[in-house]
Parts: sequence; structure tokens; C-alpha cells
Amino acid sequence: MTEPVILVDPLPRTLDLIMAAPVRARLEKLGRLVISEERPMSNEEVERLLPETVAILGQTAMPRARLERAPKLRTIINVETNFLPNIDYAACLERGIWVITPGSAFAAPVAETTLGLALDLARGISEADRAFRAGTETYGLEANANTVRFEGASVGIVGFGDLGRKFRELIRPFRNEVLVYDPWLPAEIVERMDCRQTDLDTLLAKSQFVVVFASVTTENAHFIGAREFALMQRGAAFLLMSRAAVVDFSAMLAAARSGHLRVATDVFPVEPVPADDPVRSTPNMLFSAHRSGGTADALLQIGSMAVADLELILRGLPPQLCRRADPAIANRLRSQPVSKT
Repeated sequence: MTEPVILVDPLPRTLDLIMAAPVRARLEKLGRLVISEERPMSNEEVERLLPETVAILGQTAMPRARLERAPKLRTIINVETNFLPNIDYAACLERGIWVITPGSAFAAPVAETTLGLALDLARGISEADRAFRAGTETYGLEANANTVRFEGASVGIVGFGDLGRKFRELIRPFRNEVLVYDPWLPAEIVERMDCRQTDLDTLLAKSQFVVVFASVTTENAHFIGAREFALMQRGAAFLLMSRAAVVDFSAMLAAARSGHLRVATDVFPVEPVPADDPVRSTPNMLFSAHRSGGTADALLQIGSMAVADLELILRGLPPQLCRRADPAIANRLRSQPVSKT
């Protein structure tokens, strides 16, 4: 009997990055690993392996015609954690192939960083550090002239998937009123987490802190722009934690430069950001170099989630840890591969 093949095409990840030794040992028991980590697996090798492939770990292109040449394929696990437009999701659904991603592994570290950035924007922590180092610090009430309390402040969350829900749980002790805008969710899901669903304009106008976790879709590119920033309260905080393309980045910088908003961002239109990019000198900005999710433990969790669900799938059971690609949603996403998280 031919040993089943597990095609490992994980770039920009590598197995060492996402799997501790015991987890990799579990993976190796499930089939013969064919690994391509120095470069994406060639089309020739993919085609040669398709007849015996039971699982793909990576983001190998799988159009309908190629799926038809993979009769034993049971799952595609995107360990880069974005649903890319190089898979025929409808055909996978028809054939009973699970297309899943362990992207929720990043939820906890992203939420943690988001809270840290929000507290910094509220209390001016890094700004006070810079002033102290420059010998221009002030003390007491004078030092807090432009600060606000995060506790009890109104918070708006744009995008209420894994990241948004984890952030909401993390800020419960701060007793915030939380508004949510997510047109893909019913109000019942939002309300179960002690939040109130609303439209985007209302959220922007009423929130002292607006946090964006929304994915980029075919419909929402740059959906937060100059008009939307103008709706926000002067001095409010805006935190961009998902993808740069959901906002008009230039308009966001202009809102910070004018002093209308305080802004934190973990993502940028071009990464790495060029050394001479004027964004670096924009006032009222707090920067994070697309690092919020990429902790060592989160990356290892990607591997453990992927292997645990693969074990279930190969036993004929549904996955329990990873998120499945629903064709109605996946076909609307505009995710691009990234290498920093």
C-alpha cells in the first residue's frame, strides 16, 4: 500500500518556526512528508505528488483542475493564516476537502499589543519617556494635561472576528462601553459578548478609542477615509491592527498630523517601510512594525493547531481548532501573503 503524502509547502513559514519537536513527530506519523522550504514547491513536483497527497500544509495553488488530480486530498491547511485567492474554495467544498487556517493563534498576542498601544495613546507613556530622555519632562497634573483614562472610555471595535473578540475579553476589567461594527455578523453574536452592534458612522462618532481588526475584502478597501476620520471626536484614538488597505492611509496620517486624532498602527502599505518614508516623522503617531502577532509561542501554536486538526481529519472527523474557509466569505477576501507575523 502506498504511503500517504503530506505536501509541506509552508513559505513564508518553516516547520521549525511553527512546530516544536513533539508536534513535528506527530505530523511525521501521519504520512510521508515532502517538504519545500527554501522556495515554493515547483508545479512539476506538486503535479507528481497529487495522486497520493492526503494533506497540504501551506498555500499551494489548488484550482479546480488540480483538485481533480488529487483524489485522496482531505485538507489544505494554510499555515500562513490567510485565505488566498489561489484555491477554488467551492470545488473543495464539493469534494469534501477541508480548507482551514490556524489564524486564531495570533488573537491573544495581537489583543495584548492592542491594549498596550491603547494605554500608551491614552496616557502618553512613550511620549513621556522620550521627554524624560530629552530633559524636557513635566510632573504631576501638568504632565497629564493631554492624557485620558482608558478605564471607562467608550471603545469601538471594527471587525469582530477572532482578534476583535479576544480584545473585547481582554478589556473587560476596564469597564468600557463597547460598540461593534461588523456587517458579516448578526447582533446576537455581538450582544452575547456584552457589546452593542451599530453602524460605522455611529461607532466612529461615539467612541473615544476605535480599534480596527477588519480583514480586507473586495468591498471594503479604504472604507475608512477622510470623511470617516472627520466623524471622530477630536483627540480620540484610532488603532489600525489588521491590514493597511482597509483605511485611506494618507487620510489617516493627515488626521494625526493635524492633531485631530492620536493614531497607532501595526501595519503599513509597504513593508518593510522605507527608511526615508515621511510616515516616520508624522506627529501624534505610535508605530509598531507589524509585530503584534508574531510571537514565538503564537507561531508554535499554528503548528500544534494544524497537526491536531489534521489528525482528526485523517480519522474522518471534522477539525476543531482551525477556522474553515467558507466559499461565500473566502472568495470576497483580498488577503495577500505576509512575512512579518
